[in-house]
Amino acid sequence: MKLAIICRPYAFHGGIETATAGLIDELARQGHAVDLITTAGQKEVPGVTVRRLPTLRHPSVLRLLSFGLAARRVARSGAYQIVQSHERVFFQDIYRAGEGCHRAYLKAMGRTWAQVNPYHRLVLALESGTFGLRTARHIVAISNRSKAEIERLYSTPAGRVTVVYNGVDLGRFHPDNRQRLGKAAREELGLAAGDRVILFVGSGFERKGLGPLIEAMARLRQRDSRLVVAGKGDARPYRALAARLGVDDLLRWAGPVERVERLYAAADVVALPARYEPFGNVHLEALASGVPVLTSGAAGGAEVVRPGLNSWVVGAPEAGLIAEGLEAIRDLDPAALGSAAREAAEPFTYGAQVDRLIALYRQLMR
Repeated sequence: MKLAIICRPYAFHGGIETATAGLIDELARQGHAVDLITTAGQKEVPGVTVRRLPTLRHPSVLRLLSFGLAARRVARSGAYQIVQSHERVFFQDIYRAGEGCHRAYLKAMGRTWAQVNPYHRLVLALESGTFGLRTARHIVAISNRSKAEIERLYSTPAGRVTVVYNGVDLGRFHPDNRQRLGKAAREELGLAAGDRVILFVGSGFERKGLGPLIEAMARLRQRDSRLVVAGKGDARPYRALAARLGVDDLLRWAGPVERVERLYAAADVVALPARYEPFGNVHLEALASGVPVLTSGAAGGAEVVRPGLNSWVVGAPEAGLIAEGLEAIRDLDPAALGSAAREAAEPFTYGAQVDRLIALYRQLMR
């Protein structure tokens, strides 16, 4: 099958990019001819034709417009059987809504005022065309929550929105990493053997609930917990918050980490109490690593966990609820938690993801 995938360049610290990389690698491995339509920053990808498009870099409105127009021209001229976009552009057969709904994101973050901003207005216009099925034939949502959101906000027919969950590398993220990598990772972060390690992984600290998580650290009954923060973002306001609460000595700032599996190997629990999160690869990576997850009902990844068995789901990203959840997980049997976590992740392979997409491609081609 000849396919075009429109997406931004891969970056090791981004969940969306990691998900795209795994998907494209699996499509190529299964023998499909894949053209990756992207921008100048993309490196070579084995088994894939990379088509780098010249685009304007600044301002953000022109960057979005120039890439969207260039991608449309290439996608229409390539005789592709299916064009799938992971970006908001002007033309695609399938739009994979990996970032969810921008309209819902602005509301969840209390930023409805941002709709007057030219960039946000353009994103919303592109989103309206896509979810209104004027510039796309079909939508792929990455969670049931995201599917329902798209249908509710844009009146997209339910039959034109299909849920395809992300995949995870079950070899890279594995419980065995705890024995191989965990001790060294803890030492590098200045953690003691007896510390209980709570891990936060994600870029976009505000959206993913880092603030209330730090507040929850001040409410924990026992002071042996340490919070490791990994991801790209401005840490200064969160460092200041931790200092005001007197928990700055309990935090470790790892920054963007390429070999993030080492951090899972050092963790006792992963926390992602997000305010808005269409899915969150962190859920699958943690579960595959045998690490329980604390998440929020605002995260699509909450659909793949089993509360009380391998996770805890809080109704809202509030400090008191997060602290209660972390204490509740602590009271559960670690061995049983790890086993249930791994078991929950095992169906979510890249192969399963591609099989579901190929079935959808064939349906659209008919």
